[in-house]
Amino acid sequence: MHASNEVNATPFDAGSRPAVVVTRGGIVESEHFVRFAVATPDGTVQESVGDITGPAFLRSSAKPLICAVVVQSGAAERFGLSDEELAVAAGSHSGEPYHIQAVRSILRKIGVDESALECGPHPPIHEPSAKALVAEGLQPQRIHNNCSGKHAAIMALAVHRGVDPAGYTNPEHAAQVEILNGCAELLGVERASLIIGTDGCGIPVIAVPLRAAAVCFARFSDPNRFGSRWSAAVARVRNAMLAHPQYVAGTGRFDTDLMKAAAGAVLCKGGAEGYHASSALEKGLGLCLKVADGNYRAVSPFVVDKLTNIGALDQRMAAALRNHRRPKVKNYAGTVVGEIRAI
Repeated sequence: MHASNEVNATPFDAGSRPAVVVTRGGIVESEHFVRFAVATPDGTVQESVGDITGPAFLRSSAKPLICAVVVQSGAAERFGLSDEELAVAAGSHSGEPYHIQAVRSILRKIGVDESALECGPHPPIHEPSAKALVAEGLQPQRIHNNCSGKHAAIMALAVHRGVDPAGYTNPEHAAQVEILNGCAELLGVERASLIIGTDGCGIPVIAVPLRAAAVCFARFSDPNRFGSRWSAAVARVRNAMLAHPQYVAGTGRFDTDLMKAAAGAVLCKGGAEGYHASSALEKGLGLCLKVADGNYRAVSPFVVDKLTNIGALDQRMAAALRNHRRPKVKNYAGTVVGEIRAI
């Protein structure tokens, strides 16, 4: 099913009270409502708020699944993709030099020029890297797009299957057909039930119930739960992300800092418009959430609090994430004037 103006929208039920607030001058200035599900690998929902059966676009939280499809195909093995390269393919990188080197390495291994990338250019998320481009008199290129690693991996799949990579962002392209079918299998839903839109980087983006996504991420704690067809590929992607969290996001970013602080206990991947998915690996739980207004600033306070409450993060880990748990609100002079915190 393709998203269109004819798709009936359901009210965004995120509960009756805000989950995250923004304060200023000692009072609440803004509120963010969140719907979420905490689930086990067998499909049991342990905790939820709001509608968890209506569709929500995973956005970049689907990247580990897309990467698993690429690995399962045999493309990663054929082209000798390293764990760092798989981590950048499963991530939303910041455009730091080592990220760009990793994506270029993938393209070099598959024999494709970076001009073939179909994601639009934007400045590196990492501000020093963006400033370095300006200082050199260079314009951001497609490879600086935070999704370029995923795009390179999708082209690796196309080349591996003997298909022209051109047009790989089209949902009818052979690589995308394989990816969409694979993601449906990994999510445990019917392929026909996927709602498909277009992501910010141009590829098809899928929407499924939060419940299904939470169960899927719970199964990352035991890849055998995905069945023999997928277990090795999921384990390879999971282990690459855990071993190289700096390639999944970048310096100072939440996903990287969360996986570093959790030291192997949490796998996570955020997406645009306030979506986030994580796997409490030692607890065997998946947490998926969607911020009602799409504001990503509500994600890290909510996720750190929730993972701490379910025992996935101990107090030492949570303390290491204090800047993400209760980010300070500053004015342009750098003065702290408030904070963002979960309720």
